[in-house]
Amino acid sequence: MTFTKFSMAASLLAFSASALVPAAQAADFDDYARVISVTPQVEQVNVPRQECRTEYETSQRNYPRQQQAERSNGGALIGGLAGGLLGSQVGGGNGRIAAAAVGAVTGAIVGDRVENNGNNGNHYNDQPSYESRPVRQCRNIDSWESRTNGYAVTYEYHNRTYTSVMPYNPGSRLRIHVSLTPRP
Repeated sequence: MTFTKFSMAASLLAFSASALVPAAQAADFDDYARVISVTPQVEQVNVPRQECRTEYETSQRNYPRQQQAERSNGGALIGGLAGGLLGSQVGGGNGRIAAAAVGAVTGAIVGDRVENNGNNGNHYNDQPSYESRPVRQCRNIDSWESRTNGYAVTYEYHNRTYTSVMPYNPGSRLRIHVSLTPRP
């Protein structure tokens, strides 16, 4: 078989194969449609938020009664001796004895108060005490927001009107994909 005969056989075979398989044509393409209207699809969404504030709460605090404090007699003893010595230096005769006695009593009282800090055993701490402390109070409040979740787009292509929901506003022109399929 020569080259020309081989070439003719291949051409014949290719022609017979193309007769069996239909010719492929481009049936898919992109084009543009005219947008007639765009309507946002709006929904109401509850986005609760927390609102807090600090208030001050005052409460009464009662302390238990205190027991009588242990008393010391050292201050009274030293104060009495010092007062007696100072009182004996004043006056003469019976006046000196009286001044020593008054000085001893006064010195004992002053010495007792100084050492025991004025606690004579009759004071009880039964007065209520008030304290204020911060209290944080929170509550949830409904907060409604409008959200656009898409756009209803009405467009025209070859004198026919179509509507689709899209995630964005396409503007005045909409790029579309056209696919043609023959019907049997």
